[in-house]
Amino acid sequence: MKKLIILFLISLATNYCYSQDAQKKLHSTSNTIDGVVNDALTLITGKKGETRDWEAFRNLFTGDAQIAVLVHDPTGPSILRTYSLEEFVRIGKKYYQNDGFIEYEIKKIVNEYNGIANVFQSYYAKELDYEEKGINSYQLVYFENRWWIKSLLWTSDRNGVQIPENLNK
Repeated sequence: MKKLIILFLISLATNYCYSQDAQKKLHSTSNTIDGVVNDALTLITGKKGETRDWEAFRNLFTGDAQIAVLVHDPTGPSILRTYSLEEFVRIGKKYYQNDGFIEYEIKKIVNEYNGIANVFQSYYAKELDYEEKGINSYQLVYFENRWWIKSLLWTSDRNGVQIPENLNK
């Protein structure tokens, strides 16, 4: 029984240290707009079967953040899908891990004023059955000594509309 308790305490200490290290890393990247935006891309990117760190992903966003996608259907009307952070994570857990998803930044434009920021980020993305380019639009707020993503909206070039030249290398 003593061995079990000792193993349990060692496990707790290890997890606590890992958590503290993860928080320090998160805090250092969340001090900058680039850090938060780059972390969001890095955390959803991975090969098929790779587990994502959804807790770290959650920690980039405000609790009431919204994540949305504007889907342009070439054969019909556009569709706007809006998710809470938890809905997105629940869907993303299956989707990104099962299919794999790779996304790279092409370029970004940041506008910032007095604790708020808007980031337009062009991207290249690849899944099993398609490749696309598009734009991520982040709205961020600075409070509690760090940057947080308040909302994320993206759309792709699947309908043939090219990304603007100023966001294309």
